[in-house]
Amino acid sequence: MVSIRFFAGAAEAAGTESLTLETATVGALRHDLVERFGPEFARVLGLCALLVNGTRATDDAARLPEAATVDVLPPFAGG
Repeated sequence: MVSIRFFAGAAEAAGTESLTLETATVGALRHDLVERFGPEFARVLGLCALLVNGTRATDDAARLPEAATVDVLPPFAGG
């Protein structure tokens, strides 16, 4: 099982701050999240970085470790 934490606009689009899913790869996770939360979430997800156990995940074919924590982080602005 993978624990997913949503932050800021990603949490708003998902309507939750966390979720647990059974999924194998980064790409499968993206697909599962879009299927669950719909097109508005897909738009937000396209802007987000995914961190798997604290490391940025950019390869959709990358396998997710058992009991991984995935953070869905939208771009941050600050001053």
